[in-house]
Amino acid sequence: MMSTMRPRTLATDTSYHLWQFSIQARGHGHSLQGQALAHQGVVINMESLRSPDIKIHKGRQPYVDVSGGESWINILRETLKYGFSPKSWTDYLHLTVGGTLSNAGISGQAFKHGPQINNVYQLEIVTGKGDVMTCSEKQNSELFYSVLGGLGQFGIITRARIALGPAPHMVKWIRVLYSDFSAFSRDQEHLITKKNGFDYVEGFVTVNRTDLLNNWRSSFSPNDSIGASQFKSEGKTLYCLEVVKYFNTEEANSMHQEVEKLLSELSYIPSTLFSSEVPYIEFLDRVHIAEIKLRAKGLWEVPHPWLNLLVPKSSIFEFATEVFNNILTSNNNGPILIYPVNQTKWNKRTSLITPDEDIFYLVAFLPSAVPKSSGKNDLEYLLRQNQRVLNFCTTANITVKQYLPHYETQREWRSHFGKRWETFANRKHAYDPLAILAPGQRIFQKATQLSPIQLL
Repeated sequence: MMSTMRPRTLATDTSYHLWQFSIQARGHGHSLQGQALAHQGVVINMESLRSPDIKIHKGRQPYVDVSGGESWINILRETLKYGFSPKSWTDYLHLTVGGTLSNAGISGQAFKHGPQINNVYQLEIVTGKGDVMTCSEKQNSELFYSVLGGLGQFGIITRARIALGPAPHMVKWIRVLYSDFSAFSRDQEHLITKKNGFDYVEGFVTVNRTDLLNNWRSSFSPNDSIGASQFKSEGKTLYCLEVVKYFNTEEANSMHQEVEKLLSELSYIPSTLFSSEVPYIEFLDRVHIAEIKLRAKGLWEVPHPWLNLLVPKSSIFEFATEVFNNILTSNNNGPILIYPVNQTKWNKRTSLITPDEDIFYLVAFLPSAVPKSSGKNDLEYLLRQNQRVLNFCTTANITVKQYLPHYETQREWRSHFGKRWETFANRKHAYDPLAILAPGQRIFQKATQLSPIQLL
């Protein structure tokens, strides 16, 4: 049995009667493998904590104060009214602040600004003890860094102070293709190290897709229309580099010159250059457009057996060669994202676990299991495919780390955290000694007053 709460505030609901149950904070429900559930416990619907009071501070270091249940799309819409926006994003904006900050919040801006957890000034937290605490880099700093990327294990984020920057009016949005992974990854790594380069760098893999470039024409214009129409994508594994340059309308001429120079440094297939110029908000909310189309077809509320991996740069070629050429035979059931980020932009004091190299790649397998289907769109097939990828990494001794991790046992979690397990467990004991928070991840077993949490 499980109950759902929709409170207006958690500060008035931290009574003993609530805090004796297992408690799971649920944002927009994008956690994997049922982690947003609490067996025989209480699920708190964080979206009910949304407040119309989004407070924007326009000083020397602009920021916005928001509820932990507020969605990023609402924050974007409100901050744009003042010429600002958060600096780091996720690809999908209809997620809650507390949800993404409990993981990391990663998109194509992370190489430049770090993930969302690096762009927070202050948090209000309700701990597993029921204490309401304000924390920041200088105030209750251990709790602050524990909660950021902490998978909801130490407290529930009820408010957050998010860093803002100037918002551009428009973006130049570009896609190009590569047939050679080495050239593709080399160009991606080159772009994330440039000081005055693109503002967003991502990429994705296509395996045996038909009419790929023709499908792009609905949103992008080809630089070489004849060459693009003659390009064949079926039967091939191709790598798409997706980049964006922000600009204001009066900067269009200089922006075009900068983009031309940046593209001249790359080794993509010339006939595959496509581009578009769209408003900043339209680009950031791009996944929602796809969501509307999928909902219309009844293909949004379906199982999503996703697998997100952080792969060290030293192993990315070996990983790509095996996974994209041998394990996967198509990706018609969903995108596969792949792009590098800089470790230097990530604060190592947070609870997030990443590979121990200066550059690592996010590789995200994001399929949808079609209901009543069989073969490669079947849920069980996709789960087995994920396991094949993980098994290969183990066999090849590739030290990947799962992002949005899912494990069944504490032993697997200890392996995930490695040398940082003891710190993670000690923080759990300090802020949630009865292990009532986030039980769906199966990291710790719920304790009692007489039998406290065991640090194995």
